[in-house]
Amino acid sequence: MEHKVWETKTLIKNEEREDYSLFGSFPDDCNLLLSIRADSLVSARLIIHCDGLSSEAGEVYREYELEKNDGCFSVLITPEDLRSLSEKGLYYYRYSLSFTDGYGEFGGENVTRLVPVSEQGERQLLLYSSDFRTPSFIKQGIIYHIFVDRFASSGKCRIKEGSRLNPDPENGTPAYPPYPGARIDNCEVFGGDLYGIAEKLPYLNSLGVSCIYLSPIFESPSNHKYDTADYGKIDASFGGEEAFGKLVREAKKYGISVMLDGVFNHTGDDSIYFNRCGTYPQPGAYQSKDSPYYPWYFFENYPDRYLCWWDIDILPKVNCDNPSYRDYIVGEGGIVEKYIKLGAAGFRLDVADELSDEFLMGLRAAVRRVNPDGIVLGEVWEDASNKIAYSKRRHYFSGYELDSVMNYPVRTGIIEYVKNGNSDLLRTVTEGIYRRYPKCVSDCLMNLLGTHDTERILTVLAGESSDGKTNDELAVMKMTDEQRERGIRMLKVAYTVSAFLYGVPSVFYGDEAGMEGYRDPFCRRPFPWGRECAELTDFYRRAGAVRRSEAVLAEGLFEVESASGALFSFRRYDKNTVITVVSNTGADTLSYRCTCTHFDILLSSQDLTCENGLVSLPPMSAAVMKFSRRTSPGSLAFPTGEGGDFRVSEN
Repeated sequence: MEHKVWETKTLIKNEEREDYSLFGSFPDDCNLLLSIRADSLVSARLIIHCDGLSSEAGEVYREYELEKNDGCFSVLITPEDLRSLSEKGLYYYRYSLSFTDGYGEFGGENVTRLVPVSEQGERQLLLYSSDFRTPSFIKQGIIYHIFVDRFASSGKCRIKEGSRLNPDPENGTPAYPPYPGARIDNCEVFGGDLYGIAEKLPYLNSLGVSCIYLSPIFESPSNHKYDTADYGKIDASFGGEEAFGKLVREAKKYGISVMLDGVFNHTGDDSIYFNRCGTYPQPGAYQSKDSPYYPWYFFENYPDRYLCWWDIDILPKVNCDNPSYRDYIVGEGGIVEKYIKLGAAGFRLDVADELSDEFLMGLRAAVRRVNPDGIVLGEVWEDASNKIAYSKRRHYFSGYELDSVMNYPVRTGIIEYVKNGNSDLLRTVTEGIYRRYPKCVSDCLMNLLGTHDTERILTVLAGESSDGKTNDELAVMKMTDEQRERGIRMLKVAYTVSAFLYGVPSVFYGDEAGMEGYRDPFCRRPFPWGRECAELTDFYRRAGAVRRSEAVLAEGLFEVESASGALFSFRRYDKNTVITVVSNTGADTLSYRCTCTHFDILLSSQDLTCENGLVSLPPMSAAVMKFSRRTSPGSLAFPTGEGGDFRVSEN
């Protein structure tokens, strides 16, 4: 017989109680009351153990008998109980349940309903520091990701020696290698600079941007600057410290902060630290073992064999745990402090998986010493709550390492939903991330649809597949008018979902202008000033205005309302407001009936009809609705308030 088993969690601190059913992560100064309810349930045991990779003692287990009270079975878990298993903060648990007609073990990843362990495995529990807070400034607006060389040129900066200026920024295709992975010097530039970005601040403000995320700006010989030559200098071709200071000051007038890309896992070989090319007067690690930088690197056979990032020999890997290197980057008066004092709001960390826990703790501490509201975001492509890197469990969300991460798992779910109507995957990934991450982390997740490392989102959604295509083919491939028209409709839906989920939407420069392009470097073409897709830009502006104006979107709770094939609906809510997002990626019109008639449609991707609380959504469309909440909040898992239900129109 199939049994329906439901779990609720109650967080208890100083006798105050809060329903925590949406979450599987809680602070380490609170007790947690776990309660389950099921028909014909006779007895229940909780079996919990620490994460084996985090504990030297392995998977240490403990069992608890649940007490029956008022129709449910409950057990109180204290932080001390969990620390006795392991201090690292990651645990897994399941329930052993006896029914009048049988026995079963239940767990799984659903929000409140438990399923047999044989189907989904155990449930995850994460303990984090009670003083863990994430920055407030990032949470309500929009992150705009700029590849500096390709965005806007002021004409004020000289092209550096060794670089080649592409004379055709309007139509130019970046230089590319004959095949992926082949060597290329990356010295061709289009002349974008920090002054140019400052000149475009009114445009960014019109999109609702609250934070600019810059690709690396440290001195470097390349156009992408992921091969740092000198952390202590901002590249002169971008305008140096003077241009950065101007950008920060002018951005502040619009309420926009500036976040830097921190590339601390490797340097360039042509750098003051390694100096393989002999560019710099002082000997680097490649030239002399007496160089102060020699201990920073991993030489296997000096000087020509050394560890590199992804075996790319122009990117020698740095030992981030070397005391000298750590002091240089995260110590008092170090590189991190320098740029926070210059006005940077924080760092997005390149390949955070390859930086040690100790280095990450030092870096976050350095940011917070100067700016208590500074942010540290990590590039992590997988679920960061239980990430394993190089056979080691990471502890990003302990409260001491990262504030949040790039939300690649949800990107995958959104693309699969919009392209293939798979709302079940989108439900699973959005609920799962929200449950496993600390809420303060979820509130500032970087919700991206595209980056410099991915194909342009418009191309992903509606373009021809790149499978089997050469770089010469991809360089000239463009979407047909029909593909673009379909892609624009799809992107509006994708961005609506991304922009109103928990977390912060991140726009890769030009996505809002309709840019297309395949893998690097074809996703890095110059911004098409004067040739933007007005329809898309206007939609992004309207979405941005809603993001900036609705306070509930900063830290409001999240709940999936419905997910069935092409239909997806979720809520963001607090004690005053409910915002419901409904989307339809199918070929039929969808009708959404609201349970009350008092609401506003804040945003829609297509023209809608609305009559007597019935909202009709055309194929491939989405809408954002606002309800005033006049009743007291219910449980987190099942909030009380206005909402609706789906049905397929009979028209």
